[in-house]
Amino acid sequence: MEGWDPNTKSTLTQIPLLTTKAGPRDGAVWTQRLKEEYKSLIAYTQMNKSNDNDWFRISASNPEGTRWTGKCWYVHNLLKYEFDLQFDIPVTYPSTAPELELPQLDGKTQKMYRGGKICLTVHFKPLWAKNCPRFGIAHALCLGLAPWLAAEVPILVDSGMIKHKDDATTSTET
Repeated sequence: MEGWDPNTKSTLTQIPLLTTKAGPRDGAVWTQRLKEEYKSLIAYTQMNKSNDNDWFRISASNPEGTRWTGKCWYVHNLLKYEFDLQFDIPVTYPSTAPELELPQLDGKTQKMYRGGKICLTVHFKPLWAKNCPRFGIAHALCLGLAPWLAAEVPILVDSGMIKHKDDATTSTET
């Protein structure tokens, strides 16, 4: 954690670490891991809300907890940009991090793979591997998606690749 800014370090230390090493194929042990994932996500969400830094909503979209969907947003120049968020838990989880997808941004930035999967290979994947199985979904959002949004959304807005929803409705009305 050396080299990280104090805010990131503080946030990360408050997200509960997970202990169960299990993936979707592991039956009852996966259920235990899923409970830990929810506890970690709840703690992270509560911490964000208490710090007035609420920036995502997600939930499992199937009973097995292998498909997750929701919304994430980023505020740039006092305007809120909201995106659909989705990902699947890989069968090799937690050894393999989930690939976070923002389908609305597919093809709009070089830091993205086909299907709207954000690029996390260089910085995040080694960190995930080093901290397996202690990291979970909340950690992927905190250390993967949050910095990606902070780096990419301002560039996409300033280059005109994405427009604020109010700008888009105004331009279609005229």
